[in-house]
This record gives sequence, structure tokens and C-alpha cells, in this order.
Amino acid sequence: MRYTIAENARPQVKLLMIATLASLLLWVASWYLPLVGYIVYPLQLFATFIHEGSHVLAAILTGGAVQSLTVSPDTSGEVYSVGSGWFSQLFISSAGYVGTTAFGAALLAWIRYGLSSKRVLYISSGIVGVLTVIFGILAPIWNFFANVTLGSMAFTLLTGVALTAGLFCVARFASQKWANFAVAFLAVQCLLNAVFSLFELTFIAGFTNMHSDAANMAAATGLPGIVWAILWMGISVVLISVGMRLYAVSKATKTETVFED
Repeated sequence: MRYTIAENARPQVKLLMIATLASLLLWVASWYLPLVGYIVYPLQLFATFIHEGSHVLAAILTGGAVQSLTVSPDTSGEVYSVGSGWFSQLFISSAGYVGTTAFGAALLAWIRYGLSSKRVLYISSGIVGVLTVIFGILAPIWNFFANVTLGSMAFTLLTGVALTAGLFCVARFASQKWANFAVAFLAVQCLLNAVFSLFELTFIAGFTNMHSDAANMAAATGLPGIVWAILWMGISVVLISVGMRLYAVSKATKTETVFED
């Protein structure tokens, strides 16, 4: 079965390639010029909010209770939640990496089908704002500051407010061209963050005893953490493949393709 890039998707493909190339160049440059890393630092923190927000959503969907959400200066994060059972615990622990990948793939589909880039930036701003206020501030206070420190709450608040305001300002004041690029850049950052984090998780789960989502799954199921890391990587690869297929690729036929007029 032969596939081809849909004619009306070629501008979006070019946009995605530019965003991907820019992301990779910044990533490589940060190895040699540490100051370059600060350019993508806010985007890495955004991906952390999406990762931790996925844990929060999984907890809510399975009837669990979220006690706190924190984001750290090293771009790691933590969500403390109380699951409603064994399945809830599995679902919550699996949601972070898979959720980040799914969010990135959803952004690709959003761009592909010509939906408003400014609208998705407003939505992303709102997501970070809700996570910050409700689960980063109010939930810890309600739970008498269990599992958090004032420093971690302060950094989460500072980061959340900055990202919320930044995304809102891009949506409000940027031209349509730059709003489109911003969404493509966010999509690439979420996908790259998920992939690189899963490679790191595979090493951590296979060779260390560090706390991680994979370690939580190992404790709950008895299966080694590396098994879960590889499983999540496989799911993420599938999601990325589906996202890319929806974004640009269509089945070739004699008359028209799936996504072409």
C-alpha cells in the first residue's frame, strides 16, 4: 500500500520540519553552549506540566484524589494521588509519558485539520493555569501541605503563572504565522520530550533503583520497571506514527487521496 504527502498538507509539513529542525539544533547546541538551553527551558517545563497533568486526569477519571502537583527546576515533576484501586494505580502511573505523547500527536492533528492555532494556545494556557491553581496550590493547602514544601509550591506557582501568561500573550498578540509555528513547536517539544524521557526511564528502570513511574508499576504488578518503560515507548511510537499519518500522509489512489480535496 503506497502513501503520499497530501497536496494540501505540504505547507504544514514544511512548518513541522522547520520546528523539528529548530528544536534539534537548539538541543544539540545546548550541549556546547549551556545558555542555549534556557531558550527551550520553558517548553520543557510546559511538557512537564502536560506529563503531570496526565497523571492528574487519570486519577480523576478513575475516581482517585489528587493531593498535590509540583514542578521542579530540573524539569522533573511529581503528582501525589490516592488511587481508587489496583487498576486506578496502573492507569495513573502509565498516564504521564503516554499522555504527553498523545497531547503532542493531538496538536499535530489540530494543525492538520486547519483548526485555530490561537485557540489551542488559549486552551493550553488554560490547562497550565488550572493545573497550577487547583492542583499546585489549592490541593496542597487542602491536604495540609502533605508531600510538598513551600519552595516547591513557589516554583510551581511561578512557572505555572509564567507559562500561562506566555501562552496567552502568544495567542493574543502573535500573528497567525507565528501562532502556527508556536503550536508546531509545542507539538515537537512534547513528542521529543516524551521520547527522550522514555529512553532515560528505560536506563533508570534497568540499571538503578531510582523512584519513577516505572518503579511504581513494578511495585504494583511485580513486573520489572524496564518492561513498563519499553511498553510505554512502544505505545508512544504508535501514537507518534498515527499523529504523523494524520498530519501529512494519505493513501494514494487513482483519483484522490484521503485528505485531499
